Amino acid sequence: MTDHSLKIVEVVAAVICHDGKILATQRGYGDLRGGWEFPGGKIEAGETPEQALRREISEELDCRIEVGERLMTIEHDYPSFHLTMHCYWCHLAADHMVLREHEAARWLTAAQLDDVDWLPADTKLLPSIRAKIAGKK
Repeated sequence: MTDHSLKIVEVVAAVICHDGKILATQRGYGDLRGGWEFPGGKIEAGETPEQALRREISEELDCRIEVGERLMTIEHDYPSFHLTMHCYWCHLAADHMVLREHEAARWLTAAQLDDVDWLPADTKLLPSIRAKIAGKK
Protein backbone atom coordinates (compact mmCIF):
# COMPACT_ATOMS: atom_id res chain seq x y z
CA MET A 1 0.00 0.00 0.00
CA THR A 2 1.30 3.44 -0.90
CA ASP A 3 1.85 6.03 1.83
CA HIS A 4 0.41 9.16 0.20
CA SER A 5 2.17 11.45 2.69
CA LEU A 6 5.54 10.62 1.09
CA LYS A 7 7.11 12.65 -1.70
CA ILE A 8 6.68 10.82 -5.02
CA VAL A 9 9.78 10.31 -7.15
CA GLU A 10 9.19 9.02 -10.69
CA VAL A 11 12.17 7.48 -12.47
CA VAL A 12 13.15 5.21 -15.33
CA ALA A 13 15.56 2.29 -15.09
CA ALA A 14 17.48 0.44 -17.79
CA VAL A 15 17.92 -3.30 -17.65
CA ILE A 16 20.88 -3.33 -20.01
CA CYS A 17 21.58 -6.72 -21.55
CA HIS A 18 24.85 -7.38 -23.39
CA ASP A 19 26.21 -10.81 -24.39
CA GLY A 20 23.62 -12.50 -22.18
CA LYS A 21 24.60 -10.53 -19.06
CA ILE A 22 22.80 -7.78 -17.15
CA LEU A 23 24.44 -4.54 -15.98
CA ALA A 24 24.31 -3.77 -12.26
CA THR A 25 25.62 -0.42 -11.00
CA GLN A 26 26.54 0.61 -7.46
CA ARG A 27 25.26 4.01 -6.33
CA GLY A 28 27.98 6.51 -5.55
CA TYR A 29 25.78 9.23 -4.05
CA GLY A 30 22.74 10.00 -1.89
CA ASP A 31 20.97 8.23 0.95
CA LEU A 32 21.11 4.90 -0.88
CA ARG A 33 24.86 5.13 -1.63
CA GLY A 34 26.56 1.75 -1.95
CA GLY A 35 23.39 -0.12 -2.93
CA TRP A 36 23.22 -1.85 -6.30
CA GLU A 37 20.67 -0.72 -8.86
CA PHE A 38 19.69 -0.68 -12.49
CA PRO A 39 20.97 2.61 -13.95
CA GLY A 40 18.58 5.40 -14.86
CA GLY A 41 17.10 8.48 -13.26
CA LYS A 42 14.36 11.07 -13.08
CA ILE A 43 12.10 11.95 -15.99
CA GLU A 44 12.35 15.66 -16.80
CA ALA A 45 9.42 17.82 -17.90
CA GLY A 46 8.48 17.19 -21.53
CA GLU A 47 10.40 13.89 -21.80
CA THR A 48 8.98 10.49 -22.60
CA PRO A 49 10.31 7.69 -20.36
CA GLU A 50 12.36 6.41 -23.30
CA GLN A 51 13.94 9.83 -23.91
CA ALA A 52 14.72 10.20 -20.20
CA LEU A 53 16.37 6.79 -20.17
CA ARG A 54 18.61 7.54 -23.14
CA ARG A 55 19.60 10.90 -21.59
CA GLU A 56 20.26 9.46 -18.13
CA ILE A 57 22.39 6.58 -19.45
CA SER A 58 24.36 9.01 -21.60
CA GLU A 59 24.97 11.22 -18.54
CA GLU A 60 25.74 8.42 -16.06
CA LEU A 61 27.61 5.94 -18.26
CA ASP A 62 28.70 7.99 -21.30
CA CYS A 63 27.14 5.45 -23.63
CA ARG A 64 24.21 5.01 -25.98
CA ILE A 65 21.48 2.43 -25.51
CA GLU A 66 18.62 1.08 -27.56
CA VAL A 67 15.47 1.19 -25.43
CA GLY A 68 13.25 -1.83 -25.93
CA GLU A 69 10.04 -3.01 -24.30
CA ARG A 70 8.81 -1.87 -20.90
CA LEU A 71 9.27 -4.75 -18.47
CA MET A 72 7.19 -3.37 -15.60
CA THR A 73 6.55 -0.40 -13.36
CA ILE A 74 7.59 -0.86 -9.74
CA GLU A 75 6.03 1.01 -6.83
CA HIS A 76 8.07 1.05 -3.63
CA ASP A 77 7.98 3.06 -0.39
CA TYR A 78 11.39 4.04 0.96
CA PRO A 79 11.47 5.77 4.38
CA SER A 80 11.56 9.29 2.92
CA PHE A 81 9.87 8.94 -0.50
CA HIS A 82 7.62 6.81 -2.70
CA LEU A 83 9.35 5.50 -5.83
CA THR A 84 7.58 4.86 -9.13
CA MET A 85 10.16 3.17 -11.37
CA HIS A 86 9.42 2.40 -15.04
CA CYS A 87 11.79 -0.39 -16.11
CA TYR A 88 12.82 -1.03 -19.71
CA TRP A 89 14.75 -3.80 -21.44
CA CYS A 90 17.72 -2.17 -23.18
CA HIS A 91 20.81 -3.03 -25.24
CA LEU A 92 24.12 -1.23 -25.57
CA ALA A 93 24.46 0.57 -28.89
CA ALA A 94 28.27 0.47 -28.47
CA ASP A 95 30.73 -1.28 -26.12
CA HIS A 96 32.10 2.02 -24.77
CA MET A 97 31.04 2.82 -21.20
CA VAL A 98 32.42 5.14 -18.47
CA LEU A 99 31.19 5.24 -14.86
CA ARG A 100 30.48 8.91 -14.10
CA GLU A 101 28.22 8.63 -11.05
CA HIS A 102 28.53 5.04 -9.84
CA GLU A 103 31.20 3.50 -7.61
CA ALA A 104 31.25 0.22 -9.49
CA ALA A 105 29.53 -1.83 -12.17
CA ARG A 106 29.26 -5.55 -12.85
CA TRP A 107 27.94 -7.63 -15.73
CA LEU A 108 25.92 -10.48 -14.18
CA THR A 109 24.57 -13.70 -15.64
CA ALA A 110 21.09 -14.82 -14.56
CA ALA A 111 22.75 -17.14 -12.02
CA GLN A 112 24.77 -14.23 -10.58
CA LEU A 113 21.88 -11.78 -10.09
CA ASP A 114 21.82 -12.45 -6.34
CA ASP A 115 25.58 -11.80 -5.99
CA VAL A 116 25.10 -8.06 -5.32
CA ASP A 117 23.13 -6.25 -2.62
CA TRP A 118 20.30 -4.74 -4.71
CA LEU A 119 18.29 -1.80 -3.45
CA PRO A 120 14.82 -2.95 -2.28
CA ALA A 121 12.86 -1.58 -5.26
CA ASP A 122 15.32 -3.12 -7.74
CA THR A 123 14.94 -6.61 -6.21
CA LYS A 124 11.31 -6.61 -7.37
CA LEU A 125 12.56 -6.64 -10.97
CA LEU A 126 14.75 -9.75 -10.67
CA PRO A 127 12.03 -12.40 -11.32
CA SER A 128 11.02 -10.64 -14.56
CA ILE A 129 14.65 -10.46 -15.69
CA ARG A 130 15.21 -14.16 -14.98
CA ALA A 131 12.05 -15.05 -16.90
CA LYS A 132 13.06 -12.88 -19.87
CA ILE A 133 16.58 -14.32 -19.99
CA ALA A 134 15.21 -17.88 -19.75
CA GLY A 135 12.81 -17.14 -22.59
CA LYS A 136 15.65 -16.01 -24.87
CA LYS A 137 17.46 -19.35 -24.71
